[in-house]
Amino acid sequence: MHARPSSTTKGGGILRQPMSVWATAFAAVVAFMGIGLVDPILPAIAKNLSATPSQVSLLFTSYFLITAVAMLITGWVSSRIGGKKTLMIGLTLVVVFAALAGTSDTVGQLVGFRAGWGLGNALFVATALAVIVGAASGGAEKAIVLYEAALGLGISLGPLVGALLGDMNWRFPFFGTAILMAVGFLLISTLLKAPPKPAGKTRLSAPIRALGHGGLATTAFTALFYNYAFFTVLAFTPFVLGMSAHGIGLVFFGWGVMVALASVFGAPALQRRIGTVRVMYLGLALLVLFQLGLAFFGHDGIIICTILSGIPIGLNNTAFTEAAMEVSDNPRPVASAGYNFVRWMGGALAPYFATKLAEEVNPHLPYVVGAACCAVAIGILAVRRRHMAPLERVDIDHAFQDEPLPVQA
Repeated sequence: MHARPSSTTKGGGILRQPMSVWATAFAAVVAFMGIGLVDPILPAIAKNLSATPSQVSLLFTSYFLITAVAMLITGWVSSRIGGKKTLMIGLTLVVVFAALAGTSDTVGQLVGFRAGWGLGNALFVATALAVIVGAASGGAEKAIVLYEAALGLGISLGPLVGALLGDMNWRFPFFGTAILMAVGFLLISTLLKAPPKPAGKTRLSAPIRALGHGGLATTAFTALFYNYAFFTVLAFTPFVLGMSAHGIGLVFFGWGVMVALASVFGAPALQRRIGTVRVMYLGLALLVLFQLGLAFFGHDGIIICTILSGIPIGLNNTAFTEAAMEVSDNPRPVASAGYNFVRWMGGALAPYFATKLAEEVNPHLPYVVGAACCAVAIGILAVRRRHMAPLERVDIDHAFQDEPLPVQA
């Protein structure tokens, strides 16, 4: 099979987008804020709800486990009721369950409400990518960069907002997210024109069938191990830092800024020069080094490695997302659902297992395992490199874009 022809065009700068795209992007920023929002308040939640770090880590596990499984139904739902209605249902669920999370009296309640939040997040995030790609000017590459910019901005702002609101009360970040998502709901309901429904309805089995494509399967399972390392940094490090909510929030704000800059500027530039697959190799290798630094450096070294780890994470987020969208000839929403189902499993497993390893063995081991997962991801990519060949055509198209037009005499 061959990758679909690149839809990237000369016209349309990344900032010249319809209002509907900006409305969706704003809601996406808030959705991604929900990932890192709880980072600064994890120790406070553990203290106030008399829970262990591994119990609190289930906030991530329930969220991403439900997100991963729900990815399998996103295409089935959106192909029947349309992208706009799917976005609005997802946003509604996030508003409701984020608000309920703020009312929790036990860690079990909080974990359960985060699961409902994850269902809403899955419906929104998977559909938002397809909506942005379909509505953005400038082609698929610019749309994906815009989506990754929303991801990076959301991930960077999440810890900062969580720290500012959580310093007053650990419940406030959840209520704040509900309010911001309600604003996103209003923007999308008024500014986004309902895109036409797909010509055919997506089967429930479509995302799993899509993973039968060698390139998409390689991308997804490489991303599974990469995401384990990614979320080891995100979910476990707050317990290692031993800082206040403000301190943790600032560290992860710096980390998120690195993610955003690498996603928006670093990854596209490197993809044009060395290709998407080599960017993956580079990002994974750098993440191995930073994981080992987190395992064995002192407190200052941990802060530096945490912030700098945002660079390879940003590179990989963009490279993996574009690979998933372009490596197969499956419809983008179907490819995205299959890919996200597999890769979010890494985000579900890492928080709980990392904290358990720290509690029962030693606090260095989670990062060593994270580094090993990156090494496994590199191995999968190397062994199955031939399945990624369709990306070479996409990389050539991107490189061609950067060539100056010939000057006529």
